[in-house]
Amino acid sequence: MKYILTFLFSLATLTMSGQGIKAGTARKCITPPLPFWLTGYAFRDKPSTEVLQDLWTKTVVFEDRPGKRVAIVTCDLLGLSHEICEDVAQEVYAKYGIPREKLLLTSSHTHSGPVVWPCLSTIFNFSSSDLQAVAKYNQDLKDHIVEAIGMAINDLEPVVITSGHGTAGFAINRRMQTDKGMVIGLNEGGPVDHDVPVILVKRKDGKLKAVLFSYACHNTTLSSYAINGDYCGFAQIDIEKANPGVTAMFIAGCGADQNPNPRGTVEDAEQHGKSLAGAVNGIISSNSLRPVNPPIRTDFTTTTLDFMPFKPEVYREELLSTDIYRQRRAELMLEAYNKGYDATKYPYCIQTIRFNRDLTILGMSGEVVVDYSIKLKKMYRKENLMVAGYCSEVQCYIPSKRIIEEGGYEPESSMIYYAYPGPFKTDVEEKILTAVQKSMKRTGVRPSAKN
Repeated sequence: MKYILTFLFSLATLTMSGQGIKAGTARKCITPPLPFWLTGYAFRDKPSTEVLQDLWTKTVVFEDRPGKRVAIVTCDLLGLSHEICEDVAQEVYAKYGIPREKLLLTSSHTHSGPVVWPCLSTIFNFSSSDLQAVAKYNQDLKDHIVEAIGMAINDLEPVVITSGHGTAGFAINRRMQTDKGMVIGLNEGGPVDHDVPVILVKRKDGKLKAVLFSYACHNTTLSSYAINGDYCGFAQIDIEKANPGVTAMFIAGCGADQNPNPRGTVEDAEQHGKSLAGAVNGIISSNSLRPVNPPIRTDFTTTTLDFMPFKPEVYREELLSTDIYRQRRAELMLEAYNKGYDATKYPYCIQTIRFNRDLTILGMSGEVVVDYSIKLKKMYRKENLMVAGYCSEVQCYIPSKRIIEEGGYEPESSMIYYAYPGPFKTDVEEKILTAVQKSMKRTGVRPSAKN
């Protein structure tokens, strides 16, 4: 019986592969109107009045059977809010019939992009007109994403998909242990993931239609007031210049504790972009690409992460602090507490998109540290795997057990700016890995090794 089922599965796969796969691409400009407030750094005290690069939302839609579609969306933004993700998902399903598990929303995490309200709201003290502007941008952003998906559906055509892996070495672990505790610096011996997964989508005539690529590193080369996509913005531009007519899409990896090195100047961002684009272009011209076939299987799952026990006295003390960010966080925490809201739990979502047995994209929400990427690539070492962070909503950092125990910015003080109680309990890693395994299993992926 086992052999009969295996034969039938293989036959179904061959039949599906024979039908081929279609893909369509589209983009919409999401550069905000000027002047506009940027997000990512608390020190900014005025809105931006300059555009170094336009920002984009880009979409690729895959169709492996008539009407059965998967949409992958990239945005040159710090992150999307829960509200925007929900609104986009509902409208995309209503208009195009694409359910939530077949819609992957990602952000590049550029720190030189516009405010997406209410993400990181504690770092701002907006006037009424400022708030109206960011609210209008949110609405326009949602409309642009939905419209781009529709445009990509209208662009569907038969394609051939392949994949490969390159490397780029400019990401460095930023967590440094000092006498004063864990600080942000340059930890040359710390864990990194220099893998550059690449997905190529070619038309039947062999011309390149789309390139999806990933890298695990913060987009924090620049900290000016000029709107730009940081190193990944330069990388996308370089790839598109080298391959006319292509849509280059960056998917951020698990780079929450990784910084580009060096950083600080436009020249640094350009150089990192060239480095990353060079790795991608090397894969484009490679002769050792892996074919990627249908069918496409997807899964969307959620789990609940727990914060440490809620202590209202902590926030009563923060209200008396001279630190305005702690004050603002305390206001929100005590308001939730007094209204009876549960501020001790955090809903966390994970997505899996698997193309036959050839390629798997694992999408993790939030600012995910590199430990997860390293561990999952070991756990699924036989799988052609792209592990993405900053998917769906980007509401806070997602630390590993090791990082929670070490302390520092990612597990602790970052929660002030994200307006969460924090830190998480140390079982967060176990809960996430359990949820990942469930999601992967539903698309047919099994762990390759025990850890």
